[in-house]
Amino acid sequence: MSATTERRSNRFWSRLGAASGRRAEGLPVRAGGMEYRQSSTTPASVLGFDQALLWVVVALLAWGLVMVYSASIAMPDNPRFGKISHTHFLVRHVFSLVMGFVAALLTFQIPMAVWERHARSLFLLSLLLLVAVLVPHVGTVVNGARRWLSLGIMNFQPSELAKFAVLIYAADYMCRKMEVKERFFRAVLPMGAAVALVGGLLLAEPDMGAFMVIAVIAMGILFLGGVNARMFFLIAAVLLAAFSMMVMMSEWRRERIFAYLDPWSEKHALGKGYQLSHSLIAIGRGEIFGVGLGGSVEKLHWLPEAHTDFLLAVIGEEFGLIGVLVLIILFFWLTRRIMHIGRQAIALDRVFAGLVAQGVAIWMGFQAFINMGVNLGALPTKGLTLPLMSFGGSAILMNLVALAVVLRVDYENKHLMRGGRV
Repeated sequence: MSATTERRSNRFWSRLGAASGRRAEGLPVRAGGMEYRQSSTTPASVLGFDQALLWVVVALLAWGLVMVYSASIAMPDNPRFGKISHTHFLVRHVFSLVMGFVAALLTFQIPMAVWERHARSLFLLSLLLLVAVLVPHVGTVVNGARRWLSLGIMNFQPSELAKFAVLIYAADYMCRKMEVKERFFRAVLPMGAAVALVGGLLLAEPDMGAFMVIAVIAMGILFLGGVNARMFFLIAAVLLAAFSMMVMMSEWRRERIFAYLDPWSEKHALGKGYQLSHSLIAIGRGEIFGVGLGGSVEKLHWLPEAHTDFLLAVIGEEFGLIGVLVLIILFFWLTRRIMHIGRQAIALDRVFAGLVAQGVAIWMGFQAFINMGVNLGALPTKGLTLPLMSFGGSAILMNLVALAVVLRVDYENKHLMRGGRV
């Protein structure tokens, strides 16, 4: 081959590569040149997934593990807990993390098509478990609430599975009703009835916090799935009216609202406002930089449930304003990143996978927002844990399963953009 012919050949292949790069850049999602042109099936370990998302999740889990130990280290001194070791809650939390990681690894192997195919079966299973927890001698009662099923190695909370099941079911429902999504009675009303059924079972436990999260997840997926804006605001108004009626018709819920409005009054400071007032004291003591890890005073039997619902108060006391801001930024980034993965899937015409990912983002973001708002005194006290961080086996397990599904969505997105088949 002559030198002139070789130069022409090189120019041809360089132009072809540039054209392929331009086509990849024109996609609604980012895809590198060579990776986009790849068409052979490649193992997941080579294709990979969103590693930044994975490391943020690991960081939150690790920080949560440290804080659960810090917040619960004084629990054995409280006679209410009996004779337990100082590492009792730490060991149980580590066990929950190990179970969650195993469940997440197994979940990651399940294609999204399988979740779509079995969405209704999963929803029915969650309903059966919600009914089972209300059966005497089957459900476990803790602090007057019947929310747990004893599985021997752990107490499982069906409401956590219900969040995930409703999410999957709502995404599948919107894909099936895409052609009639503008019609209220055919598109919205059946989904509203399903959520109301789940809500009725949750309120019987009672667990109004989980019902709020499930209602927001379902409503968010309906809106993102393309439901008419007028119908969306109608649903929001109905839900707001329903929750207002629940508060007005329940004396102890009304007391919580009054205590939230004035937690320092003589009537509420040692009653319904006790948790909120001591949470605010803890965060106030932390000031800008905190009193240092392990230096919290409020966790020494002043702040109830310091290792679960009010873990953020201990973080605020020990790490100060800086620690709270870092945590808020991490959860904001996490929610935004998951939303981005969902948008990528929808841009690739994978509507079910995209709605599932965005539903997980709504779940994590809304529950974190409620928990932080309660700890900071911006919202009335509600029994919702901080995702990925608070002590609680069922919550950690289902949080990791949900995030494994998101990573699976991202993996399938990348596989599809590289020319593979999903």
